[in-house]
Amino acid sequence: MARRNLFQPPPPPTDSAAPADKPRFPNTGAMSGVRSTLKDLSSNAVREIAPDLIDDGGPKDRLSISDADVAQLAESIREHGQQVPIMVRPLAERPGHYHIVYGRRRLHALRLLGQPAKALVRALSDAEAVLAQGQENSQRLDPSFIEKALFARELADGGYDAGVIMDALAIDKPMLSRMNKVARGIPADVVQRIGPAHGIGRRRWEELADTLRAHDLDLGALVEGLDLPSALPSDDRFARVAGAVAAGLRSARPPSPPARALTHSDGTQLAEMRETVRALTLKLSKTEEPEFARWLRDNAEAELTRLYDTWRAGKAGD
Repeated sequence: MARRNLFQPPPPPTDSAAPADKPRFPNTGAMSGVRSTLKDLSSNAVREIAPDLIDDGGPKDRLSISDADVAQLAESIREHGQQVPIMVRPLAERPGHYHIVYGRRRLHALRLLGQPAKALVRALSDAEAVLAQGQENSQRLDPSFIEKALFARELADGGYDAGVIMDALAIDKPMLSRMNKVARGIPADVVQRIGPAHGIGRRRWEELADTLRAHDLDLGALVEGLDLPSALPSDDRFARVAGAVAAGLRSARPPSPPARALTHSDGTQLAEMRETVRALTLKLSKTEEPEFARWLRDNAEAELTRLYDTWRAGKAGD
C-alpha cells in the first residue's frame, strides 16, 4: 500500500466550490504531526548548532557508518560546504541540547571537521521523528532490505506500534512480517559481518532465515572463523555465509544407505532400490530384462495401486 510522501509540497488549493477530497491520512496522530512540521521545510531558517550538543543515539536505519565513508563525506563538505541540513529535535530534559532525527553520517563528518551543523530544529514526538527519519532516509539512502528489516525490529523493540513502523518504511503488514522473520531469525552479529548487501533481495534473506529455522542450525557457529574481510563486497560476504550454511547442512545429514539389489529366486536381478531422506526410488535395467522393464512401465500404476491397497488393508487389520 503506497503512502504519501511527507516531503512533497502540498498541492495548490482548489476552487472552494469543488468538493473536498477525503484526506489520505486523518489530521490526527503521528502522520498529521509530521505533515504540519515538514510541509514548510524550505521556508524555515536553518540553524547552526555545535555537533557536541547533538545526541546521535536512537534507532539506526543503516547497518554501519564506516570511517572511510565519513572521511569521504567530510572531504566533500570541506570543499563544497554542507549542502543538505540535518534534522534535530530539542531535548526537553537538557535545554540547549538536541537529538538527531536524520543525518547521522553528516553529523559524524561535521564532528570530524570541527564545524557546526546546519540543522532544521523541529519539536517532534518519538513517533513523528521515526516517520521523518524513515521517509527521508528511504528517499536519500535507498537502504537495503536487511537494513530496513533491522530498523523495523529496533523500532518494534523500542515500543513503536506496527502502524508507525509501516508508515516509516512505507510497507504493508505482510512485508513487516517478512522483515521481522528475517531480522529475528538471523543473528545480528552475523548480519553486521555481512553488511548491507544491497544486491541481496528479500527472497534470499528469507530463504536463509527459513533454512536456519527448519534445520535448527547455529549460524554463529557455522560462520565462526569464516573469512569475511571488509574489503570483500557485501554481496559476496552473504554468498560465503550462505555457502557455509549449505556445507553445514550436508555435513549434518546422515549418509544415505547403499543401494539394495532386488533379486528373483532364480538369481535374476529385477531392480535396484535406493533410499534417501526424501525419496525411495526403484531403478530397472533395460538391458538385463528389457521386456519386464517395458511391462512395468505400462502397468506401474495398476501394480502400485494393488500394492498400496494390500498395505492399507493390512494396516486396517492391525
